[in-house]
Amino acid sequence: MTTQPMRSFDEILDLAARHHDTREQVLEKAQNEHGVSDLAAISDAAYLSEMTKAVFSAGFNWQVIRNKWPGFEAAFHGFEPSRVAFFHDEDLDRLLSDTAIVRNGQKITATIENARFVAATAKEHGSFGSFLERWPAEDQAGLIGYLGKHGSRLGGATAQYFLRFVGYDGWIASRDVCAALVREQVLDKPAATSKTALRQIDEAVSVLQAQSGQPRAVISRVLALSVG
Repeated sequence: MTTQPMRSFDEILDLAARHHDTREQVLEKAQNEHGVSDLAAISDAAYLSEMTKAVFSAGFNWQVIRNKWPGFEAAFHGFEPSRVAFFHDEDLDRLLSDTAIVRNGQKITATIENARFVAATAKEHGSFGSFLERWPAEDQAGLIGYLGKHGSRLGGATAQYFLRFVGYDGWIASRDVCAALVREQVLDKPAATSKTALRQIDEAVSVLQAQSGQPRAVISRVLALSVG
């Protein structure tokens, strides 16, 4: 499908205001509380921590993960990538018997693999945050694909939520965002799992950003709020 029939940002903002009082209130609700201005200033350990939180939260109760997070931090030694990357079988056995964390063997293994991914990326780019900062903003679909290919259990929505929570200015292909983009004839169904659909979202958000100057995360939220 094409982004050509899509309403302007102002028109979509007006739709959202019909459900949420005023345009100003919509924009206030749409602000990204996680946004940061300097991704390179965030430590590699913090990136691995948020990556792990996103992986463990996928398909699970997020609140349970948050309640147990101090246990995760202790069990993974503060998520220092250079340390976690060298975990061995005895570390895996220790983690599988640690009641302070969620003892999911596949996700524990994914954390070790992601530590290697973060460490290798930091070695190549100076830091993981520098890598994120250098990735073209208009190619979030490509970044999601890269994370899914080179990371472990970092595909699709998990990658999107990881990026949001580390402060990356990006969209999330939530049910409401996808429904709004179906309405705007950008997507042909209220889900975005294919590379084509993700790139269509990139293109649509780029158009709306050029019109409004708003951050991509805000545009994503305004789209969601325009549904109801």
